[in-house]
Amino acid sequence: QVQLVESGGGSVQGVGSLRLSCAASGDTYSRNCMGWFRQAPGKERERVSVIDPDGSTVYADSVKGRFTISKGNAQRTLYLQMNSLKPEDTAMYYCAARPRHWYYGCQGEYNIWGQGTQVTVAS
Repeated sequence: QVQLVESGGGSVQGVGSLRLSCAASGDTYSRNCMGWFRQAPGKERERVSVIDPDGSTVYADSVKGRFTISKGNAQRTLYLQMNSLKPEDTAMYYCAARPRHWYYGCQGEYNIWGQGTQVTVAS
């Protein structure tokens, strides 16, 4: 079982930047799909970005060109570099993982979650 702990959230103003980190512990990290999700008050949870075990990435349209997902060299840390932040990026951000499905890849529900880190962007 993989355990996930996020950090790096905070408050920024204007078009600032933040870098979220997710520390993973436990086995099978390198074979898991990893992703960042977010949920704003009163809204449904949204998939922000995922990274396949082979390194391929997917982004929500709302963050393309502004956010970058990556893994650390030790494959034990997941990052989300967030640039040109907007007030609509304000949300609780969660790191998540799931085993890669043989057919669906990294699509579908994620079953391992961190506790979340708050990101607040003021205009």
